[in-house]
Amino acid sequence: MKKWVFWLVILLLLGYGVAQYKLKVVNEKPPEEDNQKQEATSQMKELRVTKDRIYDGNLLLVNKDHPVPAGGEESEAVNLFQHKELMKGFIVLDKTIELSPSLVHKFSTMIEAAEKDGVNRFLISSGYRDNEKQNELYRQMGADYALPAGYSEHNLGLSLDIGSTKAAMSKAPEGKWLKKNAWKYGFILRYPDDKTAITGIQSEPWHFRYVGLPHSAIMKEKNFVLEQYLDFLKEKKTIKTVVDHQTYEISYYPVSKNTTILVPANGRYEISSDNMGGVIVTVYS
Repeated sequence: MKKWVFWLVILLLLGYGVAQYKLKVVNEKPPEEDNQKQEATSQMKELRVTKDRIYDGNLLLVNKDHPVPAGGEESEAVNLFQHKELMKGFIVLDKTIELSPSLVHKFSTMIEAAEKDGVNRFLISSGYRDNEKQNELYRQMGADYALPAGYSEHNLGLSLDIGSTKAAMSKAPEGKWLKKNAWKYGFILRYPDDKTAITGIQSEPWHFRYVGLPHSAIMKEKNFVLEQYLDFLKEKKTIKTVVDHQTYEISYYPVSKNTTILVPANGRYEISSDNMGGVIVTVYS
């Protein structure tokens, strides 16, 4: 065999070997990435969300422009005077106050913490109101101080008016403590005095609304009311935050007739409508 033919064969063999090596390296990496993606996807599941089925959640916006959606009214409220086992650490203004037991438990957890700080003169002056009670209040108070039936957070069942047996809430230790600490327990001061142009409601230092963590923490940090917070989520689409060593990922999805979202197959998550055509998914990790 001529020398040039011999060397040509050698070069071809070497080139084939290099090509095979490069092909192996290039083709090995994508499968790893694909496996990671497949593994992450396998830990999620698809959840179909239809617009007519989403009518509840802790982040529902209810105001003069967004009424309580059909099916969103509180259905588990009980008369607290008739269920005195729920009344721990507070009193009620009268015998008509109604709240869901789950909201009472959340409130009780919060005021237990307040009592450790020496603040313990709490009362509840209003809770859940049905349409009849709300309309009656609207007739008595007028549009400047009340909303018509269906447009009040009290119809939703996530709000309560908290008072003090010592003084008005704007001056009482109970009011000051809640304004500073309620966010830690998932509650927000719904109508602060510097947000009336946004909420459309005059300052109500007694009106607290449950939204849950981490939402109350973010709203406190950014000085948001609920309207601002929901606009913020809609703009950002996805945010991550850590509250008390717990990591949360919050995602906003616009809802059309048929929307499919990914949620953890085994992990903890919560879904809430915003009552404006979107849903918020909060994933705990």
